[in-house]
Amino acid sequence: MGKLVTKSGRKRVWTKKGIFGTAGLGAVLIYGVFFVYGLFMPLPEGVSYEGGVHTGEAEFLADHTFAGEDGAEHDHVIFDKIHTMIDEAEQFILIDMFLFNDEYDRASEFPEVSGSLIEALTEKKEANPDMEIIVITDPINTFYGSYESEGFAALEEAGVRVVMTDLTDLRDSNPVFSAFWRAVPQWLGNKEGGGWLPNPFSPDSPDGTVRSYLKLLNFKANHRKVVVTEQEGMVTSANPHDASGLHSNVAMVINGPVLQDLVESEKAVALMSGADEEWFAGFEIDERDVADEGSGDQIQLVTEGKIKKHLLDEMALAGEGDTVYLGAFYLSERDVIQGLLDAGSRGADVRVILDANKDAFGREKNGVPNRPVAHELIAEWESGVEVRWYNTSGEQYHTKMVLVDRGEEAAVIAGSANFTRRNLDDLNLETNVKITGGENSETLADVRAYFDRLWFNEGAEYTHDYNAYKDSARTSRWLYRFQEWSGLSTF
Repeated sequence: MGKLVTKSGRKRVWTKKGIFGTAGLGAVLIYGVFFVYGLFMPLPEGVSYEGGVHTGEAEFLADHTFAGEDGAEHDHVIFDKIHTMIDEAEQFILIDMFLFNDEYDRASEFPEVSGSLIEALTEKKEANPDMEIIVITDPINTFYGSYESEGFAALEEAGVRVVMTDLTDLRDSNPVFSAFWRAVPQWLGNKEGGGWLPNPFSPDSPDGTVRSYLKLLNFKANHRKVVVTEQEGMVTSANPHDASGLHSNVAMVINGPVLQDLVESEKAVALMSGADEEWFAGFEIDERDVADEGSGDQIQLVTEGKIKKHLLDEMALAGEGDTVYLGAFYLSERDVIQGLLDAGSRGADVRVILDANKDAFGREKNGVPNRPVAHELIAEWESGVEVRWYNTSGEQYHTKMVLVDRGEEAAVIAGSANFTRRNLDDLNLETNVKITGGENSETLADVRAYFDRLWFNEGAEYTHDYNAYKDSARTSRWLYRFQEWSGLSTF
C-alpha cells in the first residue's frame, strides 16, 4: 500500500478500504455538484420568454377524433392549414416540431403526416431556392443520434436548414439520473449507426445505442410545436408524427406584431443549438393593420415558465359566475391543480376534460397521472370541480388549453405545454399563446363553443362521465405525486 507523511511526521498507510472510501466520497461530491447544478443552472438566453401584448387577429382550429355511428370518425384541419401556410409563404418558413417522424409499429396504420410535410417543404424550397426555410426539432427523432433521419436528410439535400436542438443547457427535470449523466455518459458522445438494442419506438426502425437509451432517461425535450411565416404563425399541440395523426388537438393561428416575438423565441433555440444568426437576417414580418384598435384580440406569446405564470394569474381572477374550462393530455402540476380548486371554492364553474391516459401508440397505460388527479379534484376536496374523460379509441386527447371566461372578458392559453412540472417549470422547451378578448371576440366564442360541444356531447359522444375511469386507489395517487415531484416519469 502507498504511504502518506502527515504534519506530525507519522506515516499514514493507505488501505484498500481507505482508497475506496475516499474515491466513493469524491464520487458522491461530484454527483452532488452536478445534481445541484442541473437544478439551478441559468437558463439559456431567450428561454422562458414573455412577449408583449399585441393587437392582432387569431383563428382557433381543432382536430377531432370521435365516436360515430360506424366507428371512429375524424375531423382534422390543423395540418391542412400548415400546408396552406407553406404554400402561401413568400419570404421564409420557420418550423419547430417535437415529434417529426414516421416511426411506429407497421402492424397499425396511420396518416402519413410527417412524409407529406417533408414533401411540401422540399417542393417549396426547390421552387424557391432563395427562400430561407428552417426546421428545428428534437433529437428524439434520431433516437438521440443512433441513426440518421431519412426525412431530415431529404430536407437538407433540398437546401432546408435542419437544427437539432441541443438540450444540454436546459435544467434537469430528472435530476436523480441526470446528475450521473452529466458526470459520465454525456462525455462519451454517440455513434450513428452503431446501435444494437431494439428501437423503443418501432420494431421497424434502426436499432439504438446504449448511450441513446441513457440520454433518453434525462426525460428532456424541445416540446414546442410552432409554424411561422412572414404572414401568419401557428402555435399548436399537434405533432407531424404519423402515429399521432389521429389524436385530437388544437391550434391558434395568429398574425400581426406577435409574429416577431414568435421568431425571436425560435431564434433563441436555434442559436443555442449551433445555428448561424445570419439565417434569420431576412425575416421580416408582414404586420397587418387591424382596422379598428378595438376589433382585434390581444395576443401574447409565452414560453416555458411564463406559461405557468399566466395560467395561475388568469385562474386567480375566476370567481362566482365565471367559467374555467381545462382540456389536457396530462394534468399533474401542483400549483395548477390548486388553482382549479381555489377557483371552484370561489364559486367559479370549473370543468376539466382529460385524456384517460390509457393508450400510448399501441401500448396500454396505467392511467397516471390523470385518473388519480381527477379523483383528487372531485372526491377528496369537494370543491365543485367537475371532470369528464375524452372518449378515445386508441388515439389520445392531446389538447393543452385553458379558457377562463369572465363574461365581459375572457382569456385562452393554448399550445404545446402539458400541465405538468416538466412542461411548466422552465425544464422542457414549450410555446403557448395567450389570447384575451371581449364578448365580441370570434376566437374566444369558437373556443367556448369547442368546450361546450365536448362537455355536453353536442352531435356526438365526445366525452364520458367521471365514473367511467374513476381511480380512487391511494397507490395511484402517491405514485403520480412521487413521479411529478422527482421527475422519474415520462410526463
